[in-house]
Amino acid sequence: MDFDTLISSSQLYEDNCQLSVPKTWSQGRTVFGGLSSALMLKHMYLRINDDTRNLLSFSCNFIAPLLTETPFIISTKILRSGKNVTQVETTIQQNEATCLVSLACFGIQRQSKISIPAEEVPSKLNENINPKQTLRYIEGLFPAFIQNIDLNLQHGAMPFSGADSSDIHGWMRFKDKARGNLDEFNVLALADAWPPTLLQLCDSPSPASTVSWYIEFLQPLALNDSQWLGYQVSTHQANGGYGTEDAKIFSQTGELIALSRQTVAVFDS
Repeated sequence: MDFDTLISSSQLYEDNCQLSVPKTWSQGRTVFGGLSSALMLKHMYLRINDDTRNLLSFSCNFIAPLLTETPFIISTKILRSGKNVTQVETTIQQNEATCLVSLACFGIQRQSKISIPAEEVPSKLNENINPKQTLRYIEGLFPAFIQNIDLNLQHGAMPFSGADSSDIHGWMRFKDKARGNLDEFNVLALADAWPPTLLQLCDSPSPASTVSWYIEFLQPLALNDSQWLGYQVSTHQANGGYGTEDAKIFSQTGELIALSRQTVAVFDS
């Protein structure tokens, strides 16, 4: 089952919708975080039901494992909807336990004399994408969800390689993107597809998990018919088994479209 099919599920139109996700979208013992986040975002949009309100920011706390092939419930509450901004909270519960909690901010575009263009440009990203640099999915070595996504690594290292750099630069896309152009649901899911940067510093297999994630979307969202999205991430700080990653996401034509920060827990001892 591809991403577009999952994100278009008719159950998402229900106030308290019940879904399950196949094992092909697993990340270790849990549902791939990018997919679960995108499902929450879609439920938010359907509850707001206002095309004039664009996504400004999305945050998510990963509280407990969300199991594949097991039903879970998505619930959304509009905390406040003002003249310009709407604040929304969504939770996922499974087996009577809260697994994920997210907050998002949606805003109406307004006229303003202030205009500061994003000057960030992708570095160490070759726009001529070499297929030989796209990671080949190997069952048992990569999380199952990677079979649905192409990751084209251009700078950085593989997990558990004992590298001396925590940067990753590369391109990403869904393998099966047959319907329409990319949107914020695709961007959100793909932004979580790369392994945590801390893992390439490890010299042996070590578990890791995202604790919290915050991502801001630049408006208007300039995807320009992108097929690939550029990704640049580095470890801002790491200590005591936790690290903070800062990432930038670009369209294929080089526009900065989102800024991301994750707190990651790594268990390398």
